Amino acid sequence: MRKFLVVLDDSRECLNAMRFAAMRAAHTGGGVAILSIIPPDEFNHWIGVGNVMREEARERIHAHFEVFAKWMRDKQGIDPELVIREGQPMDEIMAHVLADSEIGVLVLGAGTDKKGPGPLVTQLSRSAGNLPIPVTIVPGDLSKEKLEAIT
Repeated sequence: MRKFLVVLDDSRECLNAMRFAAMRAAHTGGGVAILSIIPPDEFNHWIGVGNVMREEARERIHAHFEVFAKWMRDKQGIDPELVIREGQPMDEIMAHVLADSEIGVLVLGAGTDKKGPGPLVTQLSRSAGNLPIPVTIVPGDLSKEKLEAIT
């Protein structure tokens, strides 16, 4: 089964990437893998404090994931899988794509503010020629109706 890989983060544009991936998966008989990355610099504290912070980050990720997973199951009939990795975002995305041969497309949401499309979109567009899979960049301001029409 081909899976759409979506990166779960705290950005607003993440929502449209999730919607797009779920709708495409539902229409093509695919699946959705949701990747959340915990940057290593979040835990540069004493070991005990760092472990507590790591666990709290995982709890936040699970709570955030459950919101998207419920919508995907209820509205699209897709049961997504959650993958949590620790490290630098680009390194972890590439490592996961290489580790899971069912990943067929990476879906990212592009920011709409004046700062640009976001750090992941910017970094991935620079190295797109080295990626083993296509990348779909979903504009963050697309309406639900427009997303439904194009998926």
